[in-house]
Amino acid sequence: MVTGILMNIPHELYESASIDGAGPVVQFVKITFPYMLFITTPYLIANLIGNFNNFGVIYFLTGGNPSTLDYYKGAGKTDLLVTWLYKLTRDSKDYNLAAAIGIIIFVISAVFSLISYARSGSMKQEEGFQ
Repeated sequence: MVTGILMNIPHELYESASIDGAGPVVQFVKITFPYMLFITTPYLIANLIGNFNNFGVIYFLTGGNPSTLDYYKGAGKTDLLVTWLYKLTRDSKDYNLAAAIGIIIFVISAVFSLISYARSGSMKQEEGFQ
């Protein structure tokens, strides 16, 4: 994906920057990095939310263990909210709490995604880098 984006940056931008006296560092900071960030912002937001809810890695690697009494309803030291929800429904049969936490996770993820995407240049200047 990154090489495709880099190949898509118009060469004329770099030519005009070098004619104006910009060196490689200035060209990277003023041309390459903003272009890359503009294109990859929606992907980065989606990837962050996906990693926030990464069930498989934690559950299959540690299972949320080691268990501790320090946390509410048997959450383990390596549990994420998603793996803890699974434990709540599987072990404790506490469906009400699990549903409420699931809705809260969704609301937080959706609000964060919408705010960060709305503040990004990808939404404000949709036609800017074509």
